[in-house]
Amino acid sequence: MTDPISDLLTRLRNASKARLDECVIPHSTLKEAIAVILLVEGYVAGHSNSISAAGHKTLVVKMKYVDGAPAITGITRVSSPGRRLYFGYTEIPRVLNGLGIGILSTSKGLMKDADCRRNKAGGELICNVW
Repeated sequence: MTDPISDLLTRLRNASKARLDECVIPHSTLKEAIAVILLVEGYVAGHSNSISAAGHKTLVVKMKYVDGAPAITGITRVSSPGRRLYFGYTEIPRVLNGLGIGILSTSKGLMKDADCRRNKAGGELICNVW
């Protein structure tokens, strides 16, 4: 797999469009950190770790729906392995004029865009969620 983060975002997008209760993803610490940010912001209902039948660790994300509509309306990959996009804290673009969030990888760990501006930390913009 060339881009595991893009795979995570695609699985979440497909699970929300198909109205699935949960989404099973191969585990990594970066993917788990993204799931934690999505949980704190209210885009998913929860997450847990489990071990599959083959012995591989997986991340199970419980999808969230508000009145039958998915909480995740859109989720896009911004920076890719072939084109990394870095922003200073003053240059971080707003997602839908502040209605969505951007997730950045900074030297202080993964943070949402508002936290990056508040802590004056720039970094690589991984994805946008709304």
